[in-house]
Amino acid sequence: MKIYVFGNLLVKEDNLPIKILPKLKKLFPEIQFEIADPNENFPPEEEKDLVILDTVKGLKEPKILKFEELQSMERTPNSPHDYDLMLHLQLLKKLKKINSVRIFGIPLSLDIGMTINWLKRVIPDLPRPSKPIGEVGIRNPELNRSR
Repeated sequence: MKIYVFGNLLVKEDNLPIKILPKLKKLFPEIQFEIADPNENFPPEEEKDLVILDTVKGLKEPKILKFEELQSMERTPNSPHDYDLMLHLQLLKKLKKINSVRIFGIPLSLDIGMTINWLKRVIPDLPRPSKPIGEVGIRNPELNRSR
């Protein structure tokens, strides 16, 4: 599973996801965390179901935002960044380049400890994408049979 991490270390209001990245990598070694810029070739073509960690202006508490919620936010974006990201994701969905989006929305004012504690509770509950039969790690009796 891959979680894309958005943020900017130089902007205090937008750096929390990147600041907690080393801790998340230790807590969840089975998950690939990747720093990404939504304005630069995002997402890679093979990615259809996106999971994103980002700060979200206007949230009072952390929240998992689904694509449907992003569509309702269309009329009231909180910042130009929110508008760009929402528009970009909606366009990708319309073009059938992505299937789903889940954003771990972190409020600007949440501290590091509370953010990590919340993520420790919600990340394990994420559905994991299934691997095709025969891929490494999946038992396929047909492939394991001696000839």
